Amino acid sequence: MKSLSTFWKFDLAFCALDLSPLRNAWFLSYLPSEVVNMAVIVPKEEGVISVSEDRTVRVWLKRDSGQYWPSIYHVMPSPCSCMSFNPETRRLSIGLDNGTISEFILSEDYNKMTPVKNYQAHQSRVTMILFVLELEWVLSTGQDKQFAWHCSESGQRLGGYRTSAVASGLQFDVETRHVFIGDHSGQVTILKLEQENCTLVTTFRGHTGGVTALCWDPVQRVLFSGSSDHSVIMWDIGGRKGTAIELQGHK
Repeated sequence: MKSLSTFWKFDLAFCALDLSPLRNAWFLSYLPSEVVNMAVIVPKEEGVISVSEDRTVRVWLKRDSGQYWPSIYHVMPSPCSCMSFNPETRRLSIGLDNGTISEFILSEDYNKMTPVKNYQAHQSRVTMILFVLELEWVLSTGQDKQFAWHCSESGQRLGGYRTSAVASGLQFDVETRHVFIGDHSGQVTILKLEQENCTLVTTFRGHTGGVTALCWDPVQRVLFSGSSDHSVIMWDIGGRKGTAIELQGHK
């Protein structure tokens, strides 16, 4: 799968997620003054969770007035670089600039966050986090060029793998326990994870710029990678023929 047996190109129509309920001047005016590194929508609650370089974690809920007010304002010991939120368990995992991952449980009314544990996951800034509920694993990457996974029940580090460049994209397939890692060199690495070790499956090289985003479709078994080279590539993982399709629609 290292080589591309088929390489198609076609135009991609513009698609966008409708965030119109959040687009009001009041809401935007109360966002942190520093860079917001990540934000996620809280399903069924008309809420948003944001983490920022100013070290704050904020949970915004829509009130009866139609305005969004912060129901939680929490200051972390280091700038917040990324996060992962699981709505089923209301578990919030926050990656910090100092390499720590801090885990919290949000209350049912989203007005309180209770600390659970800290993972000393990396030697420098955490770049991506994924919480895998089915396996109780916390997957993460850092600027130390390390991929690591921890047991969320014990907090114990289960294993790690050194990537060729700083990782900037992370996805996981629960069924096969394959992890997909995109990095700043433009490479996508696939690892097979076991309980305490991992095996390199293959690497993909299709981008001339760094990978900026990954998205895994477990039903169709295809992986999408976006890059700073303005391209999006769809990798056919399930077909096992090394097929890739380049989607062109960005300038």
